[in-house]
Amino acid sequence: MYEVEFDGRGGLVRWTEAAGSGGEDGGVAGAATVYVHGLGAMSAVYHAHVAAHPALSGRRSLFVDLPGHGTSDRPAGFGYTLEDHADALAAVLDAAGVRGGLIVGHSMGGSVSVVLAHRRPDLVSGLVLTEANLDPAPPPTAGSSSIAVYAEEEFVHGGGFAEVLRRSGPTWAATMRLADPLALHRSATGLVRGTAPTVRRMLLESPVERSYLQGALSGGLPGAAELVASGVRVIEVPGAGHNVMFDRPDVLAAAVAGSVV
Repeated sequence: MYEVEFDGRGGLVRWTEAAGSGGEDGGVAGAATVYVHGLGAMSAVYHAHVAAHPALSGRRSLFVDLPGHGTSDRPAGFGYTLEDHADALAAVLDAAGVRGGLIVGHSMGGSVSVVLAHRRPDLVSGLVLTEANLDPAPPPTAGSSSIAVYAEEEFVHGGGFAEVLRRSGPTWAATMRLADPLALHRSATGLVRGTAPTVRRMLLESPVERSYLQGALSGGLPGAAELVASGVRVIEVPGAGHNVMFDRPDVLAAAVAGSVV
């Protein structure tokens, strides 16, 4: 496990790493495949089995826990906006010597990855996004909205965190209970608030190679035609819901393997 300061105050963001062995991008200096988890999750839990797929053999792989999640620190004075998370992710890639990495992001992690590519294009050669949040004000049924509906104090100290844990499925709750409630709430409200320009606009205008995976069980991807017209490879994944990496890890691995780095 590795760590680097991300907030200028001693807070550390951490990641685990599997060294490349000379395959696809394993022998290219500075190249790596970087996995970024969603809201209330952890990268290795959600992605290590994908990185271990035979199609990805030999790739240098980083599994980053965003601030407030998993093994990373959770300072109370941090904002946990999408931009804040993207800057923390940039600190990881700078410390790890990654340039032109392939960033694989799920849900909120996909949004953070798009913001990273917008703010630090030197770090990113491609994006593989799994049901990334592209627009502000997601529907009330979205995980971020179900958290952001609480006031911060109510969520952190008034029982809101416990209520959300009870309503969440066992898979999400297993990692969400390890996240800091304050970080979780601020991250969720950051997703609901969105960015300027929006994550969708950043993705549409990004010059890097881009793939977007949408689970068929989640319904159609809004604005898919515009994304395709801009060069995004939109992949509908049969038999998968929001957690494509659990429902169809073979499809996600193939999307990562097919991306140029």
